[in-house]
Amino acid sequence: MALSLTDIKGCPIDRQRFTWRELVQKPISKLDDDAFTRVRIILLNGLEMEALRFSHSAARMNRALREPLARLRRVEQHQATMINWLIGADHSPLETTIAYEQVAIEVTAAVAQTEPDAYLAQTYRFGLLEDFDHMYRYSAMLDRLEGKDANNILQCYTDILPGRPTVVEHRHPDDDLRNPFDRRTAAPISKLHALTIMAAEQQTHNYYMNIGPLFTDPIARLLYAEIASIEEQHVTQYESIIDPDQTWMEQWVMHELNEVYNYYSCVQQETNPRIKALWERFLDYELGHLQVAMDLFKEHERRDPMEILPDELPEPIKFASQRDFVRKVLLQEVDLRANGPDFVPRDQENEASIRYRDHMNSEGSPTEAVAEGYMWNPGTEQTPRPARK
Repeated sequence: MALSLTDIKGCPIDRQRFTWRELVQKPISKLDDDAFTRVRIILLNGLEMEALRFSHSAARMNRALREPLARLRRVEQHQATMINWLIGADHSPLETTIAYEQVAIEVTAAVAQTEPDAYLAQTYRFGLLEDFDHMYRYSAMLDRLEGKDANNILQCYTDILPGRPTVVEHRHPDDDLRNPFDRRTAAPISKLHALTIMAAEQQTHNYYMNIGPLFTDPIARLLYAEIASIEEQHVTQYESIIDPDQTWMEQWVMHELNEVYNYYSCVQQETNPRIKALWERFLDYELGHLQVAMDLFKEHERRDPMEILPDELPEPIKFASQRDFVRKVLLQEVDLRANGPDFVPRDQENEASIRYRDHMNSEGSPTEAVAEGYMWNPGTEQTPRPARK
Protein backbone atom coordinates (compact mmCIF):
# COMPACT_ATOMS: atom_id res chain seq x y z
CA MET A 1 0.00 0.00 0.00
CA ALA A 2 1.38 3.41 -1.00
CA LEU A 3 2.22 5.92 1.72
CA SER A 4 0.21 9.15 1.48
CA LEU A 5 2.07 12.38 2.20
CA THR A 6 -0.99 14.51 2.81
CA ASP A 7 -2.16 13.21 6.18
CA ILE A 8 0.92 11.82 8.00
CA LYS A 9 2.81 14.27 10.23
CA GLY A 10 5.49 12.02 11.71
CA CYS A 11 7.25 12.26 15.07
CA PRO A 12 7.70 15.86 16.35
CA ILE A 13 11.33 17.05 16.42
CA ASP A 14 11.37 17.64 20.19
CA ARG A 15 10.63 13.94 20.74
CA GLN A 16 13.47 12.71 18.51
CA ARG A 17 16.06 12.01 21.20
CA PHE A 18 18.83 9.47 21.78
CA THR A 19 21.14 8.13 24.46
CA TRP A 20 24.71 7.02 23.81
CA ARG A 21 23.78 3.39 24.34
CA GLU A 22 21.01 3.72 21.78
CA LEU A 23 23.44 5.12 19.24
CA VAL A 24 25.86 2.21 19.47
CA GLN A 25 23.93 -1.02 19.08
CA LYS A 26 24.91 -4.59 18.31
CA PRO A 27 26.31 -4.69 14.76
CA ILE A 28 25.10 -7.05 12.08
CA SER A 29 27.04 -10.20 11.17
CA LYS A 30 28.73 -10.23 7.78
CA LEU A 31 27.86 -13.92 7.35
CA ASP A 32 24.68 -14.55 9.35
CA ASP A 33 22.69 -11.50 8.22
CA ASP A 34 21.41 -11.23 4.68
CA ALA A 35 23.69 -9.13 2.47
CA PHE A 36 20.80 -6.86 1.54
CA THR A 37 20.43 -5.84 5.18
CA ARG A 38 23.95 -4.44 4.88
CA VAL A 39 23.09 -2.90 1.50
CA ARG A 40 20.25 -1.01 3.17
CA ILE A 41 22.48 0.05 6.07
CA ILE A 42 25.17 1.46 3.79
CA LEU A 43 22.64 3.19 1.53
CA LEU A 44 20.76 4.84 4.39
CA ASN A 45 23.99 5.96 6.02
CA GLY A 46 24.91 7.60 2.74
CA LEU A 47 21.58 9.42 2.70
CA GLU A 48 22.07 10.66 6.25
CA MET A 49 25.56 11.89 5.41
CA GLU A 50 24.15 13.72 2.39
CA ALA A 51 21.49 15.26 4.65
CA LEU A 52 24.26 16.60 6.90
CA ARG A 53 26.28 17.90 3.95
CA PHE A 54 23.30 19.65 2.39
CA SER A 55 22.17 21.10 5.71
CA HIS A 56 25.57 22.65 6.41
CA SER A 57 25.75 24.10 2.89
CA ALA A 58 22.24 25.54 3.17
CA ALA A 59 23.00 27.06 6.58
CA ARG A 60 26.04 28.84 5.20
CA MET A 61 23.91 30.48 2.51
CA ASN A 62 20.61 31.15 4.35
CA ARG A 63 20.61 33.12 7.61
CA ALA A 64 16.87 32.61 8.22
CA LEU A 65 17.13 28.82 7.98
CA ARG A 66 20.06 28.29 10.33
CA GLU A 67 18.07 27.50 13.46
CA PRO A 68 15.66 24.90 11.99
CA LEU A 69 18.50 23.35 10.00
CA ALA A 70 20.63 23.02 13.14
CA ARG A 71 17.81 21.30 15.01
CA LEU A 72 17.13 18.78 12.29
CA ARG A 73 20.83 18.32 11.60
CA ARG A 74 21.49 17.16 15.16
CA VAL A 75 18.94 14.37 14.71
CA GLU A 76 20.42 13.45 11.32
CA GLN A 77 23.86 13.25 12.93
CA HIS A 78 22.61 10.78 15.51
CA GLN A 79 20.69 8.76 12.93
CA ALA A 80 23.85 8.52 10.81
CA THR A 81 25.84 7.35 13.84
CA MET A 82 23.30 4.74 14.82
CA ILE A 83 23.19 3.36 11.27
CA ASN A 84 26.90 3.45 10.46
CA TRP A 85 27.83 1.72 13.73
CA LEU A 86 25.75 -1.29 12.62
CA ILE A 87 28.71 -2.34 10.44
CA GLY A 88 30.82 -4.43 12.78
CA ALA A 89 34.50 -5.12 13.22
CA ASP A 90 34.14 -8.55 11.61
CA HIS A 91 34.24 -6.66 8.30
CA SER A 92 37.77 -5.84 7.20
CA PRO A 93 38.18 -2.50 5.38
CA LEU A 94 38.44 -4.36 2.07
CA GLU A 95 35.31 -6.39 2.80
CA THR A 96 33.45 -3.20 3.64
CA THR A 97 34.73 -1.73 0.38
CA ILE A 98 33.29 -4.65 -1.57
CA ALA A 99 30.01 -4.19 0.31
CA TYR A 100 29.96 -0.53 -0.78
CA GLU A 101 30.39 -1.59 -4.40
CA GLN A 102 27.57 -4.11 -4.04
CA VAL A 103 25.33 -1.23 -2.95
CA ALA A 104 26.40 0.80 -5.99
CA ILE A 105 25.71 -2.08 -8.37
CA GLU A 106 22.42 -3.42 -7.04
CA VAL A 107 20.78 -0.11 -6.14
CA THR A 108 21.88 1.67 -9.33
CA ALA A 109 20.65 -1.29 -11.41
CA ALA A 110 17.28 -1.22 -9.65
CA VAL A 111 16.99 2.53 -10.19
CA ALA A 112 17.99 2.29 -13.86
CA GLN A 113 15.14 -0.12 -14.57
CA THR A 114 12.43 2.06 -13.05
CA GLU A 115 13.71 5.48 -14.18
CA PRO A 116 11.13 6.95 -16.61
CA ASP A 117 13.56 9.39 -18.26
CA ALA A 118 15.55 7.55 -20.95
CA TYR A 119 18.61 9.83 -20.69
CA LEU A 120 18.80 9.50 -16.89
CA ALA A 121 18.36 5.73 -17.14
CA GLN A 122 21.29 5.64 -19.58
CA THR A 123 23.37 7.70 -17.14
CA TYR A 124 22.73 5.17 -14.38
CA ARG A 125 23.60 2.25 -16.64
CA PHE A 126 26.82 4.00 -17.66
CA GLY A 127 27.95 4.45 -14.06
CA LEU A 128 26.77 0.98 -13.09
CA LEU A 129 29.26 -0.77 -15.38
CA GLU A 130 32.11 1.21 -13.86
CA ASP A 131 31.18 0.31 -10.28
CA PHE A 132 30.81 -3.29 -11.44
CA ASP A 133 34.45 -3.26 -12.55
CA HIS A 134 35.57 -1.65 -9.29
CA MET A 135 34.14 -4.54 -7.33
CA TYR A 136 36.07 -6.99 -9.50
CA ARG A 137 39.34 -5.12 -8.84
CA TYR A 138 38.74 -4.95 -5.10
CA SER A 139 37.83 -8.65 -5.07
CA ALA A 140 41.22 -9.40 -6.62
CA MET A 141 42.85 -7.27 -3.90
CA LEU A 142 40.93 -9.13 -1.19
CA ASP A 143 42.13 -12.45 -2.60
CA ARG A 144 45.74 -11.28 -2.73
CA LEU A 145 45.90 -9.52 0.65
CA GLU A 146 43.59 -11.58 2.84
CA GLY A 147 43.13 -14.83 0.91
CA LYS A 148 39.36 -14.40 1.04
CA ASP A 149 36.63 -15.02 -1.50
CA ALA A 150 34.55 -11.86 -2.00
CA ASN A 151 31.47 -14.00 -2.45
CA ASN A 152 31.39 -14.51 1.33
CA ILE A 153 30.37 -10.86 1.53
CA LEU A 154 28.24 -10.79 -1.63
CA GLN A 155 26.36 -14.01 -0.76
CA CYS A 156 25.92 -14.98 -4.43
CA TYR A 157 23.72 -11.96 -5.20
CA THR A 158 26.27 -10.12 -7.37
CA ASP A 159 28.63 -11.42 -10.07
CA ILE A 160 32.38 -10.91 -9.73
CA LEU A 161 33.40 -10.07 -13.28
CA PRO A 162 35.18 -7.27 -15.13
CA GLY A 163 32.97 -4.40 -16.24
CA ARG A 164 34.03 -1.35 -18.23
CA PRO A 165 37.74 -1.50 -17.35
CA THR A 166 38.65 1.08 -14.72
CA VAL A 167 41.79 1.91 -16.73
CA VAL A 168 39.58 3.48 -19.45
CA GLU A 169 37.12 5.21 -17.10
CA HIS A 170 39.34 8.26 -16.51
CA ARG A 171 37.80 11.24 -18.30
CA HIS A 172 38.35 14.94 -18.76
CA PRO A 173 36.11 16.78 -16.23
CA ASP A 174 33.94 18.21 -19.03
CA ASP A 175 33.00 14.67 -20.05
CA ASP A 176 31.58 13.88 -16.61
CA LEU A 177 28.93 16.61 -16.78
CA ARG A 178 25.45 15.47 -17.81
CA ASN A 179 22.25 17.27 -18.81
CA PRO A 180 20.13 18.05 -15.73
CA PHE A 181 16.46 17.15 -15.41
CA ASP A 182 13.99 20.05 -15.53
CA ARG A 183 12.55 20.70 -12.07
CA ARG A 184 9.26 21.83 -13.63
CA THR A 185 8.59 18.70 -15.69
CA ALA A 186 10.65 15.86 -14.19
CA ALA A 187 8.76 13.04 -12.52
CA PRO A 188 9.11 12.97 -8.72
CA ILE A 189 10.74 9.54 -8.90
CA SER A 190 13.44 10.98 -11.21
CA LYS A 191 14.32 13.59 -8.59
CA LEU A 192 14.45 10.93 -5.88
CA HIS A 193 16.60 8.60 -7.97
CA ALA A 194 19.15 11.34 -8.62
CA LEU A 195 19.46 12.28 -4.95
CA THR A 196 19.72 8.63 -3.89
CA ILE A 197 22.50 7.64 -6.27
CA MET A 198 24.41 10.89 -5.75
CA ALA A 199 24.37 10.34 -1.97
CA ALA A 200 25.55 6.74 -2.31
CA GLU A 201 28.43 7.70 -4.61
CA GLN A 202 29.48 10.63 -2.40
CA GLN A 203 29.66 8.31 0.60
CA THR A 204 31.75 5.82 -1.37
CA HIS A 205 34.16 8.52 -2.48
CA ASN A 206 34.57 9.74 1.09
CA TYR A 207 35.15 6.22 2.41
CA TYR A 208 37.87 5.46 -0.14
CA MET A 209 39.62 8.76 0.50
CA ASN A 210 39.67 8.03 4.23
CA ILE A 211 40.54 4.33 4.23
CA GLY A 212 42.96 4.19 1.27
CA PRO A 213 45.96 5.82 3.00
CA LEU A 214 45.70 3.41 5.94
CA PHE A 215 46.88 0.37 3.96
CA THR A 216 50.53 -0.64 4.13
CA ASP A 217 50.46 -2.63 0.89
CA PRO A 218 51.64 -0.28 -1.89
CA ILE A 219 49.33 -1.75 -4.54
CA ALA A 220 46.33 -1.35 -2.23
CA ARG A 221 47.21 2.30 -1.64
CA LEU A 222 47.48 2.86 -5.40
CA LEU A 223 44.27 0.93 -6.05
CA TYR A 224 42.22 3.10 -3.69
CA ALA A 225 43.78 6.25 -5.14
CA GLU A 226 42.77 5.26 -8.67
CA ILE A 227 39.22 4.19 -7.87
CA ALA A 228 38.62 7.15 -5.54
CA SER A 229 39.32 9.38 -8.53
CA ILE A 230 36.58 7.62 -10.50
CA GLU A 231 34.19 7.92 -7.57
CA GLU A 232 34.73 11.69 -7.63
CA GLN A 233 33.87 11.59 -11.33
CA HIS A 234 30.68 9.71 -10.44
CA VAL A 235 29.69 12.30 -7.85
CA THR A 236 30.23 14.99 -10.49
CA GLN A 237 28.12 13.01 -12.96
CA TYR A 238 25.19 12.40 -10.63
CA GLU A 239 25.05 15.84 -9.07
CA SER A 240 25.06 17.36 -12.56
CA ILE A 241 21.76 15.65 -13.48
CA ILE A 242 20.02 17.58 -10.67
CA ASP A 243 18.43 20.86 -11.78
CA PRO A 244 20.58 23.63 -10.25
CA ASP A 245 17.71 26.12 -10.59
CA GLN A 246 15.82 24.61 -7.67
CA THR A 247 15.68 27.01 -4.72
CA TRP A 248 17.32 26.11 -1.41
CA MET A 249 13.92 25.43 0.11
CA GLU A 250 12.87 23.26 -2.81
CA GLN A 251 16.06 21.24 -2.50
CA TRP A 252 15.55 20.86 1.25
CA VAL A 253 12.01 19.55 0.82
CA MET A 254 13.21 17.08 -1.83
CA HIS A 255 16.05 15.88 0.42
CA GLU A 256 13.58 15.17 3.21
CA LEU A 257 11.19 13.47 0.82
CA ASN A 258 14.04 11.31 -0.46
CA GLU A 259 14.89 10.13 3.05
CA VAL A 260 11.23 9.31 3.68
CA TYR A 261 11.13 7.39 0.40
CA ASN A 262 14.25 5.36 1.11
CA TYR A 263 13.32 4.50 4.70
CA TYR A 264 9.88 3.48 3.45
CA SER A 265 11.54 1.24 0.82
CA CYS A 266 13.71 -0.37 3.50
CA VAL A 267 10.81 -0.90 5.92
CA GLN A 268 8.91 -2.78 3.21
CA GLN A 269 11.74 -5.25 2.56
CA GLU A 270 13.91 -5.60 5.69
CA THR A 271 14.23 -9.21 6.87
CA ASN A 272 15.99 -8.56 10.19
CA PRO A 273 13.26 -7.68 12.75
CA ARG A 274 15.61 -5.62 14.95
CA ILE A 275 16.86 -3.56 12.01
CA LYS A 276 13.36 -3.21 10.58
CA ALA A 277 12.20 -1.65 13.86
CA LEU A 278 15.01 0.91 13.48
CA TRP A 279 13.92 1.74 9.92
CA GLU A 280 10.33 2.18 11.15
CA ARG A 281 11.47 4.55 13.89
CA PHE A 282 13.55 6.63 11.50
CA LEU A 283 10.77 6.69 8.89
CA ASP A 284 8.59 8.32 11.55
CA TYR A 285 11.41 10.77 12.32
CA GLU A 286 11.89 11.64 8.65
CA LEU A 287 8.18 12.25 8.19
CA GLY A 288 8.55 14.77 11.02
CA HIS A 289 11.52 16.36 9.23
CA LEU A 290 9.54 16.56 5.99
CA GLN A 291 6.70 18.31 7.83
CA VAL A 292 9.12 20.94 9.18
CA ALA A 293 10.56 21.54 5.70
CA MET A 294 7.08 21.78 4.17
CA ASP A 295 5.99 24.36 6.75
CA LEU A 296 9.10 26.45 6.08
CA PHE A 297 8.53 26.11 2.34
CA LYS A 298 5.09 27.66 2.81
CA GLU A 299 6.53 30.44 4.98
CA HIS A 300 9.50 31.41 2.81
CA GLU A 301 8.27 30.68 -0.71
CA ARG A 302 4.57 31.38 -0.22
CA ARG A 303 3.79 28.22 -2.15
CA ASP A 304 2.03 24.96 -1.43
CA PRO A 305 4.71 22.23 -1.09
CA MET A 306 2.33 19.79 -2.79
CA GLU A 307 3.21 21.67 -5.98
CA ILE A 308 6.53 19.80 -5.95
CA LEU A 309 5.54 16.66 -3.97
CA PRO A 310 3.56 13.63 -5.13
CA ASP A 311 0.39 12.73 -3.22
CA GLU A 312 1.85 9.29 -2.53
CA LEU A 313 5.35 7.85 -2.44
CA PRO A 314 6.46 6.02 -5.62
CA GLU A 315 6.94 2.28 -5.59
CA PRO A 316 9.88 1.29 -3.35
CA ILE A 317 13.37 0.61 -4.62
CA LYS A 318 13.69 -3.16 -5.08
CA PHE A 319 16.45 -4.59 -2.91
CA ALA A 320 17.15 -7.78 -4.82
CA SER A 321 19.78 -9.28 -7.07
CA GLN A 322 19.83 -7.50 -10.44
CA ARG A 323 22.21 -10.05 -11.98
CA ASP A 324 20.31 -10.63 -15.24
CA PHE A 325 19.90 -6.92 -15.91
CA VAL A 326 23.56 -6.18 -15.17
CA ARG A 327 24.71 -8.98 -17.48
CA LYS A 328 22.52 -7.59 -20.28
CA VAL A 329 23.86 -4.05 -19.83
CA LEU A 330 27.43 -5.37 -19.69
CA LEU A 331 26.96 -7.20 -22.96
CA GLN A 332 25.38 -4.25 -24.77
CA GLU A 333 27.00 -1.11 -23.34
CA VAL A 334 30.47 -1.89 -22.00
CA ASP A 335 32.14 -0.07 -24.91
CA LEU A 336 30.23 3.19 -24.50
CA ARG A 337 32.24 6.31 -23.69
CA ALA A 338 31.37 9.95 -22.90
CA ASN A 339 31.73 12.98 -25.13
CA GLY A 340 30.47 15.99 -23.23
CA PRO A 341 27.02 15.08 -21.85
CA ASP A 342 26.47 12.38 -24.50
CA PHE A 343 27.16 8.65 -24.42
CA VAL A 344 28.90 7.58 -27.61
CA PRO A 345 30.68 4.57 -29.21
CA ARG A 346 34.30 4.11 -28.26
CA ASP A 347 35.62 5.60 -31.51
CA GLN A 348 33.73 8.88 -30.86
CA GLU A 349 35.24 9.60 -27.46
CA ASN A 350 36.44 13.12 -26.74
CA GLU A 351 40.16 13.58 -27.51
CA ALA A 352 40.55 15.58 -24.28
CA SER A 353 39.60 12.50 -22.25
CA ILE A 354 41.98 10.30 -24.21
CA ARG A 355 44.88 12.70 -23.55
CA TYR A 356 43.96 12.97 -19.87
CA ARG A 357 43.74 9.19 -19.47
CA ASP A 358 46.97 8.52 -21.35
CA HIS A 359 48.85 10.81 -18.98
CA MET A 360 47.26 9.37 -15.82
CA ASN A 361 48.09 5.83 -16.94
CA SER A 362 51.54 6.63 -18.34
CA GLU A 363 53.27 4.97 -15.37
CA GLY A 364 50.86 2.05 -15.16
CA SER A 365 47.38 1.38 -13.83
CA PRO A 366 46.95 -0.06 -10.32
CA THR A 367 43.56 -1.56 -11.25
CA GLU A 368 45.18 -3.48 -14.10
CA ALA A 369 48.10 -4.61 -11.93
CA VAL A 370 45.96 -5.94 -9.09
CA ALA A 371 43.78 -8.05 -11.38
CA GLU A 372 46.59 -9.50 -13.47
CA GLY A 373 46.09 -13.24 -13.55
CA TYR A 374 43.03 -13.04 -11.29
CA MET A 375 39.88 -14.94 -12.17
CA TRP A 376 37.22 -15.51 -9.56
CA ASN A 377 36.07 -19.08 -9.02
CA PRO A 378 33.41 -20.11 -6.49
CA GLY A 379 34.73 -21.80 -3.37
CA THR A 380 38.23 -20.32 -3.54
CA GLU A 381 38.11 -19.49 0.15
CA GLN A 382 38.22 -23.23 0.82
CA THR A 383 40.48 -24.51 -1.96
CA PRO A 384 44.24 -24.20 -1.81
CA ARG A 385 45.60 -21.75 -4.37
CA PRO A 386 48.93 -22.26 -6.14
CA ALA A 387 51.72 -19.98 -4.99
CA ARG A 388 52.00 -16.83 -7.04
CA LYS A 389 55.29 -16.00 -8.70
